[in-house]
Amino acid sequence: MNGRSNDGVIATGNAQVRNAVVASGSNARVDFRVTEREADDAADGRTLTPQEISDLLARFIEDLRRSDHPEREDLAEFAQDAREELAAPEPRTGKLRRVAKALVEAVPGFAALASLAVTIEEAVRGL
Repeated sequence: MNGRSNDGVIATGNAQVRNAVVASGSNARVDFRVTEREADDAADGRTLTPQEISDLLARFIEDLRRSDHPEREDLAEFAQDAREELAAPEPRTGKLRRVAKALVEAVPGFAALASLAVTIEEAVRGL
C-alpha cells in the first residue's frame, strides 16, 4: 500500500447527500431519483419490514438529538410520529412517504443524517 488511507467522504461547508451521491461546496446540490425497485435493491434485495424501518427511525432520532441541527427536537418528534404510524395495524404509507421526504429535505447539510434519511425514504417506498 502507498501509505495513504481512505477515510470515506469528508464534506465541509454546504454538503448534500442523496443515496450514494455527495455534493460538497458552495451552493452544493444533488438531484438523484430512486425508483421503488432500486429502493428494494438498496435494502439488500428485500423490502424492509415496518419494524426495521422503525429501528432506522430510532437511530435517526438518536443521531439527530446528538447533532447541532437547529430544528432537532421538532424533527425528532416528527420522526417519532412516523414510528408510531409504523406500529399501527395498517400503517398509512402516504403519510409515511411524506414524513420520510420531509426528513430528507430537512437535513441536507448534515451528511450522516442525510444518508440515513435517504435510507429511510427508500425503505418506506418499499412498503
